[in-house]
Amino acid sequence: MRLVLGSDHAGFELKQELVEYLLALGYKVEDVGTYSKAPVDYPDFAEAVAGALRDGRADRGVLICGSGVGACVAANKIPGIRAAICHDAYSAHQGVEHDDMNVLVLGSRVIGPELAKELVRDYLHANFSGEERHVRRLGKVKAIEAHYLQSEH
Repeated sequence: MRLVLGSDHAGFELKQELVEYLLALGYKVEDVGTYSKAPVDYPDFAEAVAGALRDGRADRGVLICGSGVGACVAANKIPGIRAAICHDAYSAHQGVEHDDMNVLVLGSRVIGPELAKELVRDYLHANFSGEERHVRRLGKVKAIEAHYLQSEH
């Protein structure tokens, strides 16, 4: 599985730990920044993670900012992105199994590195269930997205 990770300055240290962790587990990882603790804007990195997914360079993404909220809001503005903040193991795998979540968002000021590793592991080991009710609901989500994309043009 090919992964893309991105963060703002608040998530930089956690991102670095997760990149090392995932490389050690044998994943292919693209790090789209930031590359230091110098202040930057989270929407830029949400867009970079989403771009890697939309371009087919990655299968799933992990995005980190201080709380996770701003990065999650920004990522979900991009068509095809289903990002969710998860700070518990159940949400990290259930978001994939039921909602086909493709970006896990973490708050570096909310959780520590060991929990972050557990959440990333659960997220990456999960697969979309394909159950009829989840397929139906995901179809409705995609229809909402398509409707608003069309109405803007």
